Amino acid sequence: MGARHRQQWTTLEQLIRAGHRAELTELEPDLLSSGSFPPAGIGQRSKLLCTDAGNLLWDPIGYVDQDIADRVLQFGPVRAIAASHPHMFGAQVEWSRALGDVEVLVAEEDAEWVRRADPVITTWSGDLVLLPGVTLTQPGGHFSGSAVVHWEGGAGGRGVLLGSDTIFVNPDRTSVSFMRSFPNRLPLSGAVVDRIVRHVDRFTFDRLYGNVDDFFGSDAKRAVRDSADRHIRWISGEFDHLT
Repeated sequence: MGARHRQQWTTLEQLIRAGHRAELTELEPDLLSSGSFPPAGIGQRSKLLCTDAGNLLWDPIGYVDQDIADRVLQFGPVRAIAASHPHMFGAQVEWSRALGDVEVLVAEEDAEWVRRADPVITTWSGDLVLLPGVTLTQPGGHFSGSAVVHWEGGAGGRGVLLGSDTIFVNPDRTSVSFMRSFPNRLPLSGAVVDRIVRHVDRFTFDRLYGNVDDFFGSDAKRAVRDSADRHIRWISGEFDHLT
């Protein structure tokens, strides 16, 4: 791998000078996606979930400028910024400043990963109803505080789960993964996977979005359970005779 592909520290000022920009696109009514180009970090995308009571910015990307902040605010006031896990913490305070000092929610179990304390940061745990029909909830797994968002009104009222890396949509878009470390290919244990799925089984959802806009358009809840069962059976040794 050449030097230009290696990870490097950078700043927002350097990214702006290098010509980075961010765009905002609609995924479905009241749910938008934002990403930077060229991609910053791992190329993840944030979600803007819009309600009549205000909006949620979920998994803020690592790039922000006034232009993208102004476009986000055109859809209404942002009531909270929340990240699914510490890999998404990088620019959350900068996003808060650009959007008017919006509250940043950090899972209490992952607060140790915050490297810059700020008055806009509030810790939380368990379940938190952020907006009517919008619940931030914490199954853990990828990190001890890993979270997902349940949106009751999404998918035309059938329900949406924003799973990020907690419940990761695989490239085949027919299954999901449950990993402790994606780059190191370390899976979670069967017990933890079962716990995650039991946790989200409390919610009704037909559609699931990942953190790069991969998604299940329908029957996502069944796919999550089926993927968990497959994961548990493989790591239990049930299929060792096939290896």
